[in-house]
Amino acid sequence: MRTEYTGELAEEKLAASWFDQFATWFADALEAGLPEPNAMLLATATAEGRPSARTVLLKGYDQRGFTFFTNYDSRKGHDLAGNPRATLVFPWYHLHRQVIVGGTVTKIPREETEEYFAVRPRGAQLGAWASPQSTVIGSRADIEGWLAAAERRFGDGPIEAPPHWGGFRVAPDEVEFWQGRASRLHDRLRYVTADGVTRVERLAP
Repeated sequence: MRTEYTGELAEEKLAASWFDQFATWFADALEAGLPEPNAMLLATATAEGRPSARTVLLKGYDQRGFTFFTNYDSRKGHDLAGNPRATLVFPWYHLHRQVIVGGTVTKIPREETEEYFAVRPRGAQLGAWASPQSTVIGSRADIEGWLAAAERRFGDGPIEAPPHWGGFRVAPDEVEFWQGRASRLHDRLRYVTADGVTRVERLAP
C-alpha cells in the first residue's frame, strides 16, 4: 500500500515560532474537517527506559506547551513521575503532515485542573472517580459497579476533580513539522530550543 504525498514546507514560509506554526497547522486540520485533530500519540518511558505509547487528547496549548489530562496513577502518570520527558505526535494523515514534539513534562497547577474538570461532561467526571486506570480488573462488571457507586456518592450534586486526576504540560525543547512530498523526499523542519535560544533545523527525509 502506497500513497503519493503532495505538499511543501519551505523555510521562508515557516512562522517565526513553533507556537505560531502549530497554530497555523492546527487551524488547517480543523478547516479540513479531520476527525479529532487534537488526538495525539503520547510516548513515555519508565525510569529504566521501558517505553509505552497511547493516544490522548490535547486540551490546550500556548507558548508554555501542550496540555492533556489523565489519572496520575495510570501507567503514563507513573512513567512521568519517574522520567518526566515525553514525545507527542499529531498524525494528520489526510494533510500528509505530522507534528512531533519532544519536551519536559510537569503537572499543571491544581486550579487549572479544577477549572477544566468543571466543564467536562458529567459522565466523564463520574468516570474519573470510577476507573482505577491502568490497573488489572476482573471484568467489565467491576467498572459498572464503581460507576454506580460514584453516582450514588454524588447524586445530583457537583462533582469535584479527584485528587489523583489532573493535567500535565509538555514544555517543548524541539518541535518538528513534517510535510509529505513526492518520492518520499519529505520536508522536515524542526525548532530546537536550548538556553533560551531557538533555531530551526532542516532534517533529511
